[in-house]
Amino acid sequence: MKAIHLTAYGNPAQNLRMVEISEPTGPTLGEALVRMEYAPIASSDLLLANGVYLLRPKPPCVIGGEGAGIVEAVGPGVTGVKTGDRVTIPFGTFTWAEKVVAPAEGLFVVPPSMDAKTASMLNINPTTAVLLLSEFVKLKPNDWVLLNAANSHVARCIIAMAKSRGLHIAGIVRRPELVPEIEKLGVDFVGVESSELPKQIHTATAGAPTALGLDAVGGPSTATMASLLSPGAHLVIYAWLSGVPIQVSQGDLIVKKLNVHGFWMYYDEYLPKIRVALTEATKVVASGQLHLPFSATYKPSQIKEAVEHSQRGGKVLLDFTHAN
Repeated sequence: MKAIHLTAYGNPAQNLRMVEISEPTGPTLGEALVRMEYAPIASSDLLLANGVYLLRPKPPCVIGGEGAGIVEAVGPGVTGVKTGDRVTIPFGTFTWAEKVVAPAEGLFVVPPSMDAKTASMLNINPTTAVLLLSEFVKLKPNDWVLLNAANSHVARCIIAMAKSRGLHIAGIVRRPELVPEIEKLGVDFVGVESSELPKQIHTATAGAPTALGLDAVGGPSTATMASLLSPGAHLVIYAWLSGVPIQVSQGDLIVKKLNVHGFWMYYDEYLPKIRVALTEATKVVASGQLHLPFSATYKPSQIKEAVEHSQRGGKVLLDFTHAN
């Protein structure tokens, strides 16, 4: 069968290649065999391929952090899924192959009405959004949440999840041309990072406290966010889009007593909570409140082009239904 192998750490466009490998054996006790349909190229996949992610499997190896497919067979003792179910693949099973064997208890059965492309994008960004909104502050309807990189895929998920919970969102972007697009997502405020931004957000929130800030950028953007948060608020760092270390003033840390957290959804404390978060995220997607767009699909044989597209920007899916 066809699969994508990471052949060495470094440039993903050069080191990710389609190969022919043997079909998996099994499934054995507690396992299921899944025929993959679609698998996104996530930013975490590119970080892994570059050798700078929290996971570091030994090349050559299949990678791929999420995806969806159809259960083809189940092993002894499996009761939670059945042949024919469309499922998402759990953390720990790499997805960039025509078929994978996964622990059946980690598979998540998606609603029959949900298409395979949408299903393939459920596990990471929408689930991350739910966890970010749930794990640090007990938010109530009408509370405010501050986030930057408001045009990112994760931020779009956070906005939809927040709206489904009756929360208010203040979003920050780095380019003014993005403002109309983010306004259409239903945010309560979106502004461009500038010296005027704190005053604009204070006006938009009518001075209401903001207890949760979600930072995906780092660098000076983190300092801006920290300056806007309320005393005792929680500042959560979940990505590093700028590649620059976070900046937070001593005044915000000492005087405001800000709580600063690093977040990765696969920390041990979050693993038991992923299914509940995924369930909530799936309901919001299925209801139409959250749309998961993508830019293009590529066959596994086009992995170089797919990676280059992903690096330029845009959500890309690998299509294992047409693997040749």
